[in-house]
Amino acid sequence: MSTFSTVKPEELDKSIFRIISKDWVLISAEKDGKVNTMTASWGGAGFLWNKNVAFIFVRKSRYTKEFIDSSDTFSLSVLDHGKYAKTLSYLGTVSGRDEDKIAKSGLTVVHEDGTPYFEESGAVIVCKKLCRQPIEPGNFIADGIDSSFYADKDYHDMYIGEITRMLVSDPSVL
Repeated sequence: MSTFSTVKPEELDKSIFRIISKDWVLISAEKDGKVNTMTASWGGAGFLWNKNVAFIFVRKSRYTKEFIDSSDTFSLSVLDHGKYAKTLSYLGTVSGRDEDKIAKSGLTVVHEDGTPYFEESGAVIVCKKLCRQPIEPGNFIADGIDSSFYADKDYHDMYIGEITRMLVSDPSVL
């Protein structure tokens, strides 16, 4: 069993750009006692409304969106990409609507103050939802975004969450 310690968001030494876009994160939430997760490579972190925040993007078609919408919190789990690349890919391509993908992944769900995350994580960011903003085609300023990323019109919602806790079991991840 991993031992997690709490760290402050300001202690993050690694690039959030690398963590999210290259290593990926698992976005997880719980609804009616069931946990669902998805792999994400879009998002970020910063300071907004006098709070440390993380922001994520979830397409309207994703099953995990139902879980995020039904919960006050979500987590971002960072796993060792080298060790878990196949698992991360699987969790990002298979829907929890179709099978119990968490059970098939072999990952272990644990909770922090009621928010699910994975025991195998090197780091976890626990967030309290502050805002949900639909991404709408009329708001694009730059040309090509809609045609390049939304040809199927499956737009994202952006969620901004206050970082309420950061947990680390493997400091090399952060």
